[in-house]
Amino acid sequence: MGKADISSKRLIALAPDGWVKWVTQTPDMVAQNLLDSEFQWISRDTDTLIKAYSPTTGEILALNEFQFRPDPRMPRRIRAYAGLAEEKYNIRVYPVLINIFPPEGDTPILDHYESEVLGLKARQDYRVINLWETDVEIAFEPNLRGLLPLAPVMKGGASETILRRASLRLQDEERAEDLQRLLGIFATFVLGTNLVEQVMDLERQALLESPWGQAILEQGEERGQEKGERRILQRQLRRRFGEVPELVETTLQRLNVEQLEELSDRLIEVTSLDEFIAALPPLTEE
Repeated sequence: MGKADISSKRLIALAPDGWVKWVTQTPDMVAQNLLDSEFQWISRDTDTLIKAYSPTTGEILALNEFQFRPDPRMPRRIRAYAGLAEEKYNIRVYPVLINIFPPEGDTPILDHYESEVLGLKARQDYRVINLWETDVEIAFEPNLRGLLPLAPVMKGGASETILRRASLRLQDEERAEDLQRLLGIFATFVLGTNLVEQVMDLERQALLESPWGQAILEQGEERGQEKGERRILQRQLRRRFGEVPELVETTLQRLNVEQLEELSDRLIEVTSLDEFIAALPPLTEE
């Protein structure tokens, strides 16, 4: 079976007029066409440009950027994409960031980029849409069909009833099988693989054949590795030094696999807990 042809552009293309009205909050906005958002070295499946027009606003580019969870680096990326798009098409850009899942830990949800160098300031604002705060019934409106595969992660969407409704609605769409696979991917996060397979009669491999599905799987595997490395390191620390200070526990929760592995090697070399703490990355380090 070939890979599912699923990307943000594919979803938005289901009903671009409704989509651009929704993200811009402009009732008279009309989508003209979806544009190529690749800029030289930048090529992504998660951003989509819509050329749109409103009598009250004029011509704009709606830049839609999807991300799985809030990332502190995203404001800089949106600033870059917005600038490149405006330069390429010579049209004003309205950036929108759609967050699919809530942040982990205390990661902030940012709605702008700003910097200052020697008194010179730069700022890029953008609209933020958090799907977990967006009522799932919006996805069942005819002009927002692009949200249907994401329905399970929306507010009120984590139920078997919503999964069945969304799957049924997608049956009439072109490439319905691909869209249902993506629906299944997101449903597994809130409902579990077994229930999703029972409801949709989908195999796990089929759920993971889209670019987004592969990215989600990779993120899940990485989080699993982090948890495993973290548990091993915590157990080794307790065996050597007894109770682990809260500062150490907090810091370990923020570290990636490579950092945890390095600390495990460091633990073998140190002779005291203070020496190990001195080897920890700063708490504010990303």
